Amino acid sequence: MMTTLSQTKELFRRADAVCFDVDSTVIKEEGIDELAKFCGVGDAVTEMTRKAMGGSMTFKTALTERLSIIRCSREQVNKLITDHPPQLTPGIRELVDRLHQRNIKVFLISGGFRCIVEHVATQLNIPLHHVYANRLKFYFTGEYAGFDESQPTAESGGKGKVISMLKEQYGFKTVVMIGDGATDLEACPPASAFIGFGGNVVRPQVKERCSWYVTSFGELLKEMEKI
Repeated sequence: MMTTLSQTKELFRRADAVCFDVDSTVIKEEGIDELAKFCGVGDAVTEMTRKAMGGSMTFKTALTERLSIIRCSREQVNKLITDHPPQLTPGIRELVDRLHQRNIKVFLISGGFRCIVEHVATQLNIPLHHVYANRLKFYFTGEYAGFDESQPTAESGGKGKVISMLKEQYGFKTVVMIGDGATDLEACPPASAFIGFGGNVVRPQVKERCSWYVTSFGELLKEMEKI
């Protein structure tokens, strides 16, 4: 059952861990769309991302189909990160710093690609073992060879599986998930609470179904000041 606004705020203030989605939440863009644009197949992939985030096809199906269109090489991925590094959403650095100061553990759980998400984690001083994302696979020639389908983040419900695992591994009582999309919302439960984020893109089906919806990380920083 979804928590009320006051319950969600209370759970956020006393969280043991906060898990963030990455694309369109921690960073301004959707990593897979940026990769597609970089590889010259932007429009086809953007439409499929919209369907995936709206929940109209399973995440794994959408990921498989999008990657089969992109077929990026290792060299293209590395060049994307160098030439067009992910843009952090305003306020995220300050929020993560504040959470760390309070000794609240921060995790990045993404349906995007680990090579891009690790770059983001490094910028935010988040340990790489706190990153859960999909791994691209390449042949020894550097050509695209698929993705690691064994990762929990490769399928619908995967973010919830990661949160269950974190609770078991670390003994967390209160875990809050923050994100913009359907895959983030469905991670609660097992997350104790979900906070919808619309600072980069507003997804109506997410906004309508969550009790606390914010459009800037400043709103979360302000709530932390009440601790």
